[in-house]
Amino acid sequence: MEERQMTDRKAKIRETKSTAKKKFVRYKEGAELYSMGLSKFQQMAHEAKATYKVDKLVLVSIEKFEKYLETFAEEP
Repeated sequence: MEERQMTDRKAKIRETKSTAKKKFVRYKEGAELYSMGLSKFQQMAHEAKATYKVDKLVLVSIEKFEKYLETFAEEP
């Protein structure tokens, strides 16, 4: 059982690394990538004007989202 969990974790890490190289992600992928809830990621993606809708598919621009996210950085 423990071996399986480790394998699942490694697979998730590999997936996350490959996601980081993408230009666009879906909501679920983005929420996982930035370690936040799905609804919060959706809200922030819209506020960042980083969403692209193709029929029923919504993609989020990683570049635009990260620029928006940087506006929340706290000064040291």
